[in-house]
Amino acid sequence: MADTLSPAALRVAFAGTPEFAACALEAILGAGYTVPLVLTQPDRPAGRGMKLTPSAVKQLALARGIEVDQPERLRTDEQRARLSACAPDVLVVAAYGLILPKAVLDMPRLGCLNIHASLLPRWRGAAPIHRAIEAGDAATGITIMQMDEGLDTGAMLLERSTPILPRDTTATLHDRLAALGGECIVAALAALQRGELVARPQPAEGVTYAAKIGRAEANIDWTRPAADIERATRAFDPFPGAASSLRDTVVKCWSAEVVPGRGDPGTVIAAGEDGITVACGRDALRCTVLQRPGSKRLPAAEFLRGFPVSVGERFATVA
Repeated sequence: MADTLSPAALRVAFAGTPEFAACALEAILGAGYTVPLVLTQPDRPAGRGMKLTPSAVKQLALARGIEVDQPERLRTDEQRARLSACAPDVLVVAAYGLILPKAVLDMPRLGCLNIHASLLPRWRGAAPIHRAIEAGDAATGITIMQMDEGLDTGAMLLERSTPILPRDTTATLHDRLAALGGECIVAALAALQRGELVARPQPAEGVTYAAKIGRAEANIDWTRPAADIERATRAFDPFPGAASSLRDTVVKCWSAEVVPGRGDPGTVIAAGEDGITVACGRDALRCTVLQRPGSKRLPAAEFLRGFPVSVGERFATVA
């Protein structure tokens, strides 16, 4: 008789698109679960040539010989046909990019599990990693959630936390959370098979929403405290990059530190090999890694050799 607690006995359909989701799929496959179908977003233009490029999840699925479906929506029976035909026991969702209608949520006999990159109910929504850094949170984590029709409102099944380190960027924290997400979903699936996965409603208190990041947000407002701007430089790395304008040139600041200093916000109060120091609404910000259009990220000393900056010059909002 087949071992019902063997990972291979559980049919796990998977829906996800970017690298964060690919890490989870890799972990599920590595644990031995049967993945009959992968759903991912249609190929999108990417790179300088804007060539149609498959998602990270699609690339992994094809490399592992897994069937892939890329519906634009999941609203009709036809769009859901391949998912229905594969008869999944459970659907795991990670950064998929499509809203799942009730017909999909009700399809797997064990429901749909979502891997969310925050400690719910804090930072429901599209950009939880960015927003946690931007807000100065001390910690974040992964929540495995039973999906419902709301926006990240489902019951919590498993949570694990990780500290946000002083130099964490969205890129570094993303990678750590992606690995943690893989560990968490494997643990959750094992508990699900054993009948030990306990659902807990999300608390009504502490709900916050992580709105999608817009390019306009990356414009540095030098009237803000330097500590706020420093967090923004890390939150907007690798995208879209905290930016300001000097002599009609867009300059992105990728790394910075808060230092003592006073002056009109946006004014350069020091410039040298250790960085370009700019007055803020409170304290000052020493920008240590910068970039201008057509160049790469450079330490301040190298940046200044190609783009000299003088004390008294003033950064402005990007037009």
